[in-house]
Amino acid sequence: MRKETSTNVINEQFLFQVCELNSAIAMISGRWKSQIVYSISKGNNRFHLLKRELPNISEQVLGRQLKELETHAILVKREIPDTVPVGIEYLLTSKGNDLIPILESLCNWGKVYADGKEISISV
Repeated sequence: MRKETSTNVINEQFLFQVCELNSAIAMISGRWKSQIVYSISKGNNRFHLLKRELPNISEQVLGRQLKELETHAILVKREIPDTVPVGIEYLLTSKGNDLIPILESLCNWGKVYADGKEISISV
């Protein structure tokens, strides 16, 4: 828990006021969040399916990242009726669905430079 008067909190609030980009990056920052969102968009919408898709993530981290994405209204958690034990699925909200083309674009940008595209300086 951070103190509301800490330098980190004050700096974060300032950056959020300067540009919404900083707020957007904060919502999806974290090692796994973008991959979780993308995996859900491809149908891996149950905890065990996400765990299978992302085998290196711990269950604790996956749970925490899902909760943070839910807090930011990028996804919602829904109980599956008539299942024992109660099944849970994760569904992207409109906000989460709007994020998919952005993540795909970032992925393509990353691929271009990972494949060795020459970097130049704009003048």
